[in-house]
Amino acid sequence: MNKKNGNCNPKLTISLITVCFNSALTLEDTIISVLSQTYPEIEYIIVDGGSMDGTLNIIKKYNETISFWSSEPDKGLYDAMNKGIEMATGEIIGLINSDDFYPANDIISVVMDQFTVNKIDILYGDLNYVSPSNPKKIIRRWVAKSWKRNKFKLGWMPPHPTLFVRKKVYEQYGKFNIDLKLSADYEFMIRTMYCGNDLKIVYLPMFLVHMRIGGVGNATLQNRLNANREDKLAWKLNAIDPPFYTTILKPVRKINQFIFR
Repeated sequence: MNKKNGNCNPKLTISLITVCFNSALTLEDTIISVLSQTYPEIEYIIVDGGSMDGTLNIIKKYNETISFWSSEPDKGLYDAMNKGIEMATGEIIGLINSDDFYPANDIISVVMDQFTVNKIDILYGDLNYVSPSNPKKIIRRWVAKSWKRNKFKLGWMPPHPTLFVRKKVYEQYGKFNIDLKLSADYEFMIRTMYCGNDLKIVYLPMFLVHMRIGGVGNATLQNRLNANREDKLAWKLNAIDPPFYTTILKPVRKINQFIFR
């Protein structure tokens, strides 16, 4: 592990975590988007799964401006995220994956203003899916809309890459369940946002993240079926029996993401 001295200011520091594996084609865009943020109190952590392409060369290129990084085998995406959360020392934690990037340099400043002014626990916003070959081309828009707890039962969920969470929420409610390979983020949101009645949650109507299209959960029909089964399990793990239509509506909601022009 490589470690740099972080900022000693204990207030309103945000830890941004990137997990990656053989991400040489896209990782540099992610790193640049983080390092270009105007907010001064950022701790940047990269957790690599033992890449064998040029990923480590890119990380080392930015060695002096990355707070922590590690490279070792892991048990998958969510295990890597958990490792990053354990490393994080910031009060707020954001996850920005290696095929994602922030579309503007003031994204984190705007997010942290909300945490400062409104004393919130979780914030989420909107997400654009972009073309892998042309990141300026928007393919889908995921407009999450305002927070209402019961929308989860209608198949709703916010885009996980736009989620910013106080570290104390992870400490109180736990991190990601690595037994779920495709829906651990969904289960975490049910556990915290749906079941955590004591948490203050805010929707920021702003496109916070751009993601290159082509996630694992939707890569094949079989993956989508597996994700649907894990979605049902996510409710069961939290001792909740949702309506039969909940997990049916969840993928159906994606149709609206193509209707934005």
